[in-house]
Amino acid sequence: MRDLLVDPKKKAFMAEIVNLRKVRKRTQRTKAAERAAENRVLYGTPKAQRALVEAQKNKADKALDQHRLDTGDGE
Repeated sequence: MRDLLVDPKKKAFMAEIVNLRKVRKRTQRTKAAERAAENRVLYGTPKAQRALVEAQKNKADKALDQHRLDTGDGE
């Protein structure tokens, strides 16, 4: 942003002219980018990694079932 402008005669400061629509859109984009970053952390697991975790879980469950002892109780 531009520095504050000084009027040499009056020694008063003038603020920069700002387009409110552009500022509003910039803040919305910034907030959307932050929200997207949070969602990538929460929901950003790739499909291949989800499939791998599911396959590992199924394999572990199958191995556990194979080692189950039958007690003859009917359960």
